[in-house]
Parts: sequence; C-alpha cells; structure tokens
Amino acid sequence: MASEGATENQEKPENLSFEEAMTLLEQTVEALESGGLTLAESTAMYERGMKLARVCNEMLNSAESRITRIRTTYGEQIRMVAPEEDGFDGMGDIG
Repeated sequence: MASEGATENQEKPENLSFEEAMTLLEQTVEALESGGLTLAESTAMYERGMKLARVCNEMLNSAESRITRIRTTYGEQIRMVAPEEDGFDGMGDIG
C-alpha cells in the first residue's frame, strides 16, 4: 500500500513537469474521445484532465511572466547603450 501512495504522489499534476502534464492531458483527452468508459471513469478522467489543464496553464503563465521580467530587465540594460557606442549609427548602407 505504501508504494501505491508513492506512485499517487508522483502522478499529482503539481509534481509533474510541463511536458509530463501535457502528455497526460493529451492521453486523457484521447481516452475520453474514444468512448467506451463508464460514467464514473469518464467523470474521473474529466476531473483529472481539468486539473492537468489548470497546472499546464499555471506553468505557461509563470513562464510568460518570467520571460516578461527578463525582457524588461535586459531590455532596459540594452537601451542604456547608445547605438553609436556599439558601432551602429542607424544609417546602414546609406551614404
């Protein structure tokens, strides 16, 4: 019974990587679409799918926020360097 708890803990959506959660979500959707499940099985799978979708969405939102912070931080540093200092005068090949 202890190994069952360990397996259950590893499969909690919160403990999965984005890729693992997305794969499980895709498998859940396929199983639901294929039919042949009892009402109880379908309901349980639907609930699991919704949890996986929520976790994936939270991970994507977190990654987007992190990227925005990085772009803001490094974008400000890049703007502090004047174009003339890096050898670019904005004129390109023009005369």
